[in-house]
Amino acid sequence: MADTPEQQLAKLRAQLAKLDQAMASGVLTVEQADNAGRITYRSYAEMKQARADLVRRINDLAATLPGAVVQRRTRQVVMTGRSGW
Repeated sequence: MADTPEQQLAKLRAQLAKLDQAMASGVLTVEQADNAGRITYRSYAEMKQARADLVRRINDLAATLPGAVVQRRTRQVVMTGRSGW
């Protein structure tokens, strides 16, 4: 039985979460989202490229769903504030 686009999107997001967790811990081996196997990367740079590809796939799939909001990447954040003193 084929997955619906919403299920595919959930799987991709779970895969992204596992990849982010592995990148944060410094481990080069990541379990697949459905626990079907594992992926071992050669370097952190390769993990970053895989993450960028995964984010692109998620955004492309999310754009095809009705009523989906596509996330944009922020280039600059400006913070202003006032002191209460």
